Amino acid sequence: MTKTMRAVEISRPGGPEVLTMVDRPVPEPGHGQVLIRVDYAGVNRPDALQRAGAYAPPPGASDLPGLEAAGEVVATGPGVTWPAVGDKVCALLPGGGYAQFVVTPAAHCLPVPQGMDMRAAACLPETFFTVWSNVFMRAGLQAGERFLVHGGSSGIGTTAIQLARAKGARVFATAGSDEKCAVCVSLGAEAAINYREADFVEEMKARGGADVILDMVGGDYVARNLAALADDGRLVQIAFLQGPKVTVNLAPLMMRRLTLTGSTLRPQSELAKARIAAALRTEVWPLLDAGRIAPVMDSDFPLGEAAAAHARLEDGAHIGKIVLKVG
Repeated sequence: MTKTMRAVEISRPGGPEVLTMVDRPVPEPGHGQVLIRVDYAGVNRPDALQRAGAYAPPPGASDLPGLEAAGEVVATGPGVTWPAVGDKVCALLPGGGYAQFVVTPAAHCLPVPQGMDMRAAACLPETFFTVWSNVFMRAGLQAGERFLVHGGSSGIGTTAIQLARAKGARVFATAGSDEKCAVCVSLGAEAAINYREADFVEEMKARGGADVILDMVGGDYVARNLAALADDGRLVQIAFLQGPKVTVNLAPLMMRRLTLTGSTLRPQSELAKARIAAALRTEVWPLLDAGRIAPVMDSDFPLGEAAAAHARLEDGAHIGKIVLKVG
């Protein structure tokens, strides 16, 4: 086993250009952890926020960006019963994915779905953990309910559309172009709303309102989302691209029995993430194994071109997931 590895670090807060290739020591797995030789690492918006200095890693996590990866387990720490050395896994990471090797809790690993390559498997953990925990565990989406996801062509959006449809919900999405709307419909959305041309509030009201909305926009979307909900509807906030501070009229919330909730994944405890992983393995992985759902891929970049991958992420033109080829 080599003692050093190539990795991409954030040299200082800033734009994509601050991502720099460096040599780092290979980390060692501690109790309950595994060491993964990374084939591909997912690129996600939290990586860009961390790079910009707006999303610090939690205590004890690697300072390297990268919250998901797929690869081969090459070492295990004490107390690990699965996965074993040689197993191919995809994993949720506390950080450190932009590197040739990464450590993560064994309980945050999942097997690579049957017939899926490592490039696609690297796209699964961050979005599937996020969507399952928020839409199903937190908001309790049920078959037959109306579900609206904003940013339907994003990694989160394409995952949410497929999962909600597979679980029997009526799915609606917003996106910023006719091309992106067409992708949403092809994945199972009953209708996709071009937010540049139509008002999603009126569109959802005409259909009886949404029972669950998944939003990452924030700002003035919060009040509009509440207006677009059906009675007893649930709004789940997972990001706030337009800002976290809003003024909300609580009267409709009370009169219509609405729920406003939200979460972010990275700061949650190891146990909480392990419980999400266990639920995914039972409820979702059979769908992936059967090919009923699959990640939507936008592009891949070599590890040394992480800056270009971040530029692609932030230009807003991508559809689906972006990954880095590491191995």
